[in-house]
Amino acid sequence: MVKTLRPRDYNEALYVGHFFRNKRVPVVMDLTDLPDDVARQFVDFAAGLVFGRRGDMERLSPKVFLLVPHGQPKPTVLPTTSG
Repeated sequence: MVKTLRPRDYNEALYVGHFFRNKRVPVVMDLTDLPDDVARQFVDFAAGLVFGRRGDMERLSPKVFLLVPHGQPKPTVLPTTSG
């Protein structure tokens, strides 16, 4: 299972943390609908989350990132992020 999130504002960072930390599922964070400054805040948040939890973060496209919790395999098939 991979959770895809398309946040509308920074307040939704809570959901990224919830699925990554509590549910321990890989998260695709699609920031394409956010302004650059808000997207940058999400990337900073995610980088700290991943570092603190010893996970992995990979850029899939300019504003789409995959966050994988420590000990979880990297998904081989990702959900589409368009539409």
